Amino acid sequence: MLLEARAGEDTAVSAAAAASLQIQVEPVGRWFEAYLKRRNRNASVSFQELEEEQVSSEESEDEEFQLEEYAMLRTLDPKDWKCSQCSQCSQCSPGGGAPPRSRCRLSTDKSIVLKHHPDKRKAAGERIVEGDNDYFTCITKAIETLSDPVKRRAFDSVDPTFDNAVPSKSEGKENFWDVFAPVFERNARWSSRKHVPTLGAMESSFEDVDNFYSFWYNFDSWREFSYLDEEEKEKAECRDERRWIEKQNRASRGQRKKEEMNRLRTLVDAAYGNDPRIKKFKDEEKSRKESEKKAKVEAKKREQEEKERARQAELEAARLEKEKEEEEAKQVAQLAKKEKEIQKKAFKKERLKLRTTCKVDPHERTLTT
Repeated sequence: MLLEARAGEDTAVSAAAAASLQIQVEPVGRWFEAYLKRRNRNASVSFQELEEEQVSSEESEDEEFQLEEYAMLRTLDPKDWKCSQCSQCSQCSPGGGAPPRSRCRLSTDKSIVLKHHPDKRKAAGERIVEGDNDYFTCITKAIETLSDPVKRRAFDSVDPTFDNAVPSKSEGKENFWDVFAPVFERNARWSSRKHVPTLGAMESSFEDVDNFYSFWYNFDSWREFSYLDEEEKEKAECRDERRWIEKQNRASRGQRKKEEMNRLRTLVDAAYGNDPRIKKFKDEEKSRKESEKKAKVEAKKREQEEKERARQAELEAARLEKEKEEEEAKQVAQLAKKEKEIQKKAFKKERLKLRTTCKVDPHERTLTT
């Protein structure tokens, strides 16, 4: 659209306006979800409003969860605070009132600290146990653990809801993928590397299968077991005791780590031993080697035959050459013999002639010349 010309000015067009283009686009990702919600509600709602609604819904669920676990929190034993921390997500919770929850989804929301703070509960008329014997100790230690990345990793490493079982070598012969695929999927959780390869299918290439087993045979696990340390070095009374505790803890962690790696190695060995693709690849490799061996034997045989033919040809050529030389020598000898005979006959003829010429006539007693 052009602006109206001012007084004393002329409106001028420097270039023709391009025609508008209509492009059809489709919502994807979270915008597609917002689009579906707007369409289903038959209302125009912004994506931000839908996102705020979802957050509000999650907060409502968390609030409901906290209200349900309030009675359970009172049963926590501060002396056993490590087990109490997992009570939010596992079925081993004291009192058992909490619904099962994935450990990796545990919230670090500190609002629970404010809600159950002793001062707030005391103001509400609740009788508070002095010292570290109150269940609030479990809450503060849980928030401290969940908020610290290192402690959180140690905490997640010993998730009691995780199934550490692995199939034996005798399992999975008939239903290999049904037995082993879920086990590899859940253990991929401990991988330090992203993009963990999947077990694949029967049609997977040799490269994919080889990469899969190479990855799992060299599996780099972030799982560690410092959370299960029986002794806390902070409670040591002197440096020597602290060193002794650290030594004991390192040995315990190393043993558990070794057992964990043996567990994974057992899993990979069992899968490798039952994998029908491995047998197929081995059979193909065996057939290929046998074919190569057969081709090599045949090639060697052809080479020997070629050498034998060449040797026979050389012998034949030598024989012919020898026969030729003998024939030539024979002809030369025959010519020499014939020449000798001719010379002998000529000599004999001349000698006879000489005798006749030199013969003495008895009557003439003269020598015939």
